[in-house]
Amino acid sequence: MTTPFPDPDTPATHPFSKLSPECVLDALESVGLRADGRLLALNSYENRVYQVGMEDEAPVVAKFYRPARWSDAAILEEHAFVAELTEREIPVVPALTLGGRTLHSFGGFSFAVFPRRGGRAPELDDPAVLEWTGRFIGRIHAVGALKSYSERPALTIDTFGREPRDYLLANDFIPPELLAAYTSVVDQALEGVRHCYARAGESAQLRLHGDCHVGNVLWTPDGPHFVDFDDSRTGPAIQDLWMLLSGERSDMVRQMSDILAGYEDFADFDERQLNLIEALRTLRLIHYSAWLARRWDDPAFPVAFPWFNTQRYWQDRILELREQIALMDEPALW
Repeated sequence: MTTPFPDPDTPATHPFSKLSPECVLDALESVGLRADGRLLALNSYENRVYQVGMEDEAPVVAKFYRPARWSDAAILEEHAFVAELTEREIPVVPALTLGGRTLHSFGGFSFAVFPRRGGRAPELDDPAVLEWTGRFIGRIHAVGALKSYSERPALTIDTFGREPRDYLLANDFIPPELLAAYTSVVDQALEGVRHCYARAGESAQLRLHGDCHVGNVLWTPDGPHFVDFDDSRTGPAIQDLWMLLSGERSDMVRQMSDILAGYEDFADFDERQLNLIEALRTLRLIHYSAWLARRWDDPAFPVAFPWFNTQRYWQDRILELREQIALMDEPALW
């Protein structure tokens, strides 16, 4: 499902309602790009992202950042990290430098322009594909460890667990009849997360992709390339590895072995971080619910996620967190 342009007959209720096709084309013209009028909305909800046809040139991808989510300094930090990776010939997609800058402003929006890169989803049931992907993540992390972010937040129990929980509870998203059950289970889950972190010990923190799931890894005949560093932040290396795992425990053990076979060609991996896999999955689940809640005033969200905030949704989340509590008590994927 793509994110449509706002309906001109609908009253403006969100900043993105001002992002019309004319605004997009005028923004690109302001940085010297002459579009031919072809616009294709791409699958993005946090920001608004469009493939734009160019006159006598290859199409580009224009990303208009959600107002007030990141500061310009934080966006530029991400651009700088991706530029570092590009300089080392790591396959990522950097923002284009136009007029000496990668971040631009028009009509109240910050935006960036990227070259269009195609590809398909990687076949993660193939050991060679996993090893190849692990090799490039290892290279990303080797660069990520060289410097620290100063503007972007870290992935912590507070930022991905406690704060999202508090937001959901403070803003009355949980149905009253489920409030006690949800509060109890989310608190138990966060306690389980803390125990996992204790078992893992002190973990090295580095700049990450941050959202390294299969949709952000595109495969070509030349191997994988990594897109959308919008969620890049500081955290443990395992954050960029665990989302590539799937299936039964035995499947995930094999997959992690294949990934690390490539990863450790370029970066050391602390095996104690395997204790964090289910903890990070739990934090992601809590954070995701709060992300939907925080975006509920964006008209695109009720249309795209009609099942959110229903009685059934919160019942399923309670069951999901109970399952995670049990999984966090199991041994790590050695």
